[in-house]
Amino acid sequence: MDKQFFIPDKVTLTPLSLPVFDRANISLAVLRLDKTDQLISGNKWFKLHYHLVQANLQQSNGLLSVGGAHSNHLHALAAAGEKLELPTVALIRGQPIETPTVVDLQKLGMHLHWLSYGEFRRRYQAEFWQEWAERYPDFYLVPEGGGGILGAKGCRVIPELIKQQLFTIGWDDFDYIYTGVGTGSTLAGIVWGLGGNHQVVGCLAVPERYGVDVQIKELLDEIPVSFTNYQLKPAAREGFGQADPDLLHFINDVEALAGLPLDPVYTGKTLYFLQQQVINGEIAEGSRIVLLHTGGLQGRRVLLNRWE
Repeated sequence: MDKQFFIPDKVTLTPLSLPVFDRANISLAVLRLDKTDQLISGNKWFKLHYHLVQANLQQSNGLLSVGGAHSNHLHALAAAGEKLELPTVALIRGQPIETPTVVDLQKLGMHLHWLSYGEFRRRYQAEFWQEWAERYPDFYLVPEGGGGILGAKGCRVIPELIKQQLFTIGWDDFDYIYTGVGTGSTLAGIVWGLGGNHQVVGCLAVPERYGVDVQIKELLDEIPVSFTNYQLKPAAREGFGQADPDLLHFINDVEALAGLPLDPVYTGKTLYFLQQQVINGEIAEGSRIVLLHTGGLQGRRVLLNRWE
């Protein structure tokens, strides 16, 4: 692998005007990570960076990871592999199905293995990875979602990217960063990068029983940092990857009002939850909030098509 994969050094920070926020005198801006790349979109570029650096250092023969049939992570990994001319392999949950994501993965040259739900649950066991490592010698095993300490390390730069762009919207500071949370590595990286300053609110895209709060604490302990300037909020609604009519109407309204496309898994649910907090008077007047757009727009194709 002789090509390089750099973290973007500049992203767009865009003001977002929505009636509920305007009436409450709360300023909102969106960090458009979804615009970093057409295929390696959102936080995925940041989360993958140091994994790819490590794969390069190890002179790996390819990249192997796990995910679902709509996975933003696998989509980004396949695109990164094509860009770096590095073979990619995906272990996908469930029976073979043709989704827009799967079609893209195949076009990008990713080799797919479909696993039963029982077999996929074994991914938390060391023996599972050992078996696949033997099948694909010298492939770099990328954690689910591109997470772990290397995923967090790549996201550590995000607060600095925000600070660099504040002047473009007339701000000199901000009060909160809001982000969707799956594995927790993006949030951990942001907390790491902030160095104990400002508040980070993570809106869980998965049910609380998944134990992401414990994973984040373990990740911060591993880094190690002792910052506690973050909160986790239950925003999964009907479950991970599930979108109800109220959420889909909200996403449609935001896009119609402000021209901002949202995914229904992470950023859409995060903004919906934040707006409910504003309606309930839980956010102080005059607050300045940065919403992280973590990408994932490719994954919304099936859900939005079903709704339409």
